[in-house]
Amino acid sequence: MSKQVYYFGCPQWTTPGWVGTLFSTKNRGRWLSEYSQVFNTVEGNTVFYGLPTRDTVQRWSQEVAPGFQFCLKFPRTISHERQLVKAERETADFLDRLAILKEADHLGPSFLQLPPHFSGEHFDKLEAYLSSLPIEFTYAVDLRHLDYFDNGRCETQLNVLLKELNIDRVLFETEPLFSAAPADEHEVHAQDRKPKVPSRATTTGGRPFLRFVGRTDLTEIESWIERWTAETAAWIEQGKTPYVFLHAPNQVDSATFAEVFHRSLQARIPRLPDLSEWPGRQVPQQTSLF
Repeated sequence: MSKQVYYFGCPQWTTPGWVGTLFSTKNRGRWLSEYSQVFNTVEGNTVFYGLPTRDTVQRWSQEVAPGFQFCLKFPRTISHERQLVKAERETADFLDRLAILKEADHLGPSFLQLPPHFSGEHFDKLEAYLSSLPIEFTYAVDLRHLDYFDNGRCETQLNVLLKELNIDRVLFETEPLFSAAPADEHEVHAQDRKPKVPSRATTTGGRPFLRFVGRTDLTEIESWIERWTAETAAWIEQGKTPYVFLHAPNQVDSATFAEVFHRSLQARIPRLPDLSEWPGRQVPQQTSLF
């Protein structure tokens, strides 16, 4: 498989509201395949709540287009329940699923999201756990506690560790979401659920991992889109391979956000390929009567 310049997509692919736009059918069995015709990666957030069977993961690997990459979230049993301690069995089970995708050439960085109370006092746990992970897989780490945004000892310690291990720091951009009062019920819900953390563009590995949360009205966040397409273009020119995931208050809007982001980036890097036509937008050709 030839290396792709960058990867971009949405937090999930099972979105019923995409039928008629991204998806051409209500048949859920075809959604992953159609999603992968347009986007080349996806966050595996559902894995956080429960590990899929080996057969399920094998099926995923067979349904997607060549070059497609899954970025699975570490299960919460590891990150939230055991908080990285005595989680050997759970980790081995997760890595077993990753191996299936890696063998099929469909595995991107897997990301470890720590709970908001995982402070700098727990850094030794993080260091021990990350150092124990096998190097044949790639990873990113999503930290929420403000200790890791202190512009001081704790943040420096984190970034040094991640650079030493070639692990990327998840850049969770939520500033646009909180830039104004919520305009609808989806933004109310999003502001309740998403972390309000300082913006960072620090890269610690070769695969910058951006999770960008927008607003319902994308015209309100044009300056942030410009900022992050500029950052992404710079990473690409530096030879890095960014992974960009576009989040929207209403999950249905995330595909449109991803489309807007790609076209904005393409304006900076014209050699980027055009997006494939969304399957649900394709108009069936009428059969000739003659």
